[in-house]
Amino acid sequence: MPWLSIITVRVSKKIKETLDRYNVNVSETVRELLERYIEELELRDLARRLESLRDSMSGKIQPLTVAKLVREDREAG
Repeated sequence: MPWLSIITVRVSKKIKETLDRYNVNVSETVRELLERYIEELELRDLARRLESLRDSMSGKIQPLTVAKLVREDREAG
């Protein structure tokens, strides 16, 4: 990670004490949670874009053609 940014988060004293009690590496934990959250956001965005594409392509491609292309792709892979 050559370029890093710093994010500061304020939490209650109770949360901080609990994290300390369990020896939680806050930086690592937050980094992992943010990476998973970003993946979730990207999947939601992809789903939204696919839905939009499906709506715009509705009726333009025959279902049998799609099935044939999927089958050919699976056999080629």
